[in-house]
Order: sequence, then C-alpha cells, then structure tokens
Amino acid sequence: MTIAEYVLQLLYCFTVYYFLVCRKLNLMRVLPLIFGGFLCLALPTAPIAAQGKSIVGWVEKVRFYPGDLVVHAKLDTGAKTSSLNASQVTEFERRRERWVRFEVVNRDGDRATLERKVVRIAKIKRPAEKSQERLVILLGICLGNIHKEAEVNLAERTGLTYQMLIGRNFMEGHLIVDSSLTYTTEPHCEGASPP
Repeated sequence: MTIAEYVLQLLYCFTVYYFLVCRKLNLMRVLPLIFGGFLCLALPTAPIAAQGKSIVGWVEKVRFYPGDLVVHAKLDTGAKTSSLNASQVTEFERRRERWVRFEVVNRDGDRATLERKVVRIAKIKRPAEKSQERLVILLGICLGNIHKEAEVNLAERTGLTYQMLIGRNFMEGHLIVDSSLTYTTEPHCEGASPP
C-alpha cells in the first residue's frame, strides 16, 4: 500500500466517523458517503505510477551504438544488468586501460565489430551452475524513442532465442513491461550517437 492510499483510507475513516458519531446522522443519510468512499478506495493507482513511462512488450527490437545494429531483445525485469551476445571476444590494453574487441551478428546476418573499454567484471550467479565472470562495457541502447547509455555484459548467448537481454539498469524510470505484448515499437532515437 502506498502512502497516498494509506492517507486516503485514514481520511475516509475519519469522515465516516465524523458523520456517524459527531454529527449523529442516521445510517441512511450517510450510506451515499460510505458507498462513495469505497468507490474512491477501489480506484486503481497504477496509472499514476505509469505517467511519463512507455509501455513496451517483453520482446522488442533495439538498436545499439556504436555499431548501429538492430537486434531482438528480451526485456527481463529480473535481471539487473543488460547482456549482449558477443563472439570473437578479445581483450587488449589501450592507454594502460583494459579494452575488449568483439563481434555482434544479428538475425539478418548484419555484423558489427566493436571496441569498448571494460568498465568492470561482473560475477553472474546462475542456479545449479558455477558463477561466471563477464566483461562489462558501456553501450548506447535505443528502444522506441528512449536512448540511454547503460552497462552491458558480454555473454555467449548463441543458443538462446534473443541476442540481447535488457535489464533493469536500462528500463528503470523509463519503461513498463507488459508481458502480454511483443514488438510494440521500433528503435528510432533521433540524434543518437556513439557514447
């Protein structure tokens, strides 16, 4: 229960108490007030929380920068960090910093080879398996008209249906996922450029 709902319930109870006890009105005169109060409490509060956020499906097309490549992505509210299927991963050093070169191929066979600075190493915990270390980079992601730079870990997702998994680090504050929908929007972020 939100604070607003709690305050509304307290206000409603106080109002009913005031009219029944303090004003000594009979129940028939207060019945419309009671009915109206219950009606107000039953109103959904979710649309208030959704204001300013886009509703998208659990599978969408996304474009990432640099690379300007469109891939199919699963939006996973259970995952904190986004993940990208990367092949030919090669680590190297540039200006005394850790970098990685990798290739991404989408379903249409379009390819992008990227070089990105490694920002950290993520330890991925999976049920009934050993934890796995993954390189994490910053990548510009476009979903619908939302463009945001987010941490993305590089993974071997070849056997999985979707080339990318979008985690909460990208969705938070911008998107609401409707699990009954897929492919509700196309990536069209004007002015998006490589981070």
